[in-house]
Amino acid sequence: MTSRLKICLALSAALLCSTAEANNAPDALTPLLNAIGERLLIADQVALSKWDSGKPVEDRQREREVIAAAVAQAPAYKLSGETVEAFFAAQIEANKFVQYVNLSDWALEGKAPDLPRPDLVGEIRPKLDRLQKRLLQQLADFAPYRTDPQCPQWLARATHHNKQHPIHRLALIRATAGLCVSTQS
Repeated sequence: MTSRLKICLALSAALLCSTAEANNAPDALTPLLNAIGERLLIADQVALSKWDSGKPVEDRQREREVIAAAVAQAPAYKLSGETVEAFFAAQIEANKFVQYVNLSDWALEGKAPDLPRPDLVGEIRPKLDRLQKRLLQQLADFAPYRTDPQCPQWLARATHHNKQHPIHRLALIRATAGLCVSTQS
């Protein structure tokens, strides 16, 4: 992990922690948001890889594989397959958003940033696969709070008061859009 990424993760974690605490959110929200934020930061590395390779952002086969693997693990975390499928689909869409913005910015500038380029298949995907287990556990830990009437407010405060890069903040909003579940008919 690069120093820049470590600093971003530490800042993101600190900001999310302070926001969640100030907002009386359950303790389970902060680790979930931190893991989602970590996945969004990895999207920057994926974008660099796609910039260099010229591969498209959209990789439907890989997306299906990621979602199927997560759904297969859902019972171990006492989560429904439907919940896990929706959650990971949102993570993938948020990550693609970050990639598209980065690629557009770099196209405008005529170049990508001069940063280390981890290998997509050998380094980045295994990192995402390991993070998937943590996301499942943290989603399971947060599951009892998903129907709480304050859930949308907790998420709104945590995402809107977050000092991350605006693109990552918007992607975080997208990634968490389905976390809260209304029990009203």
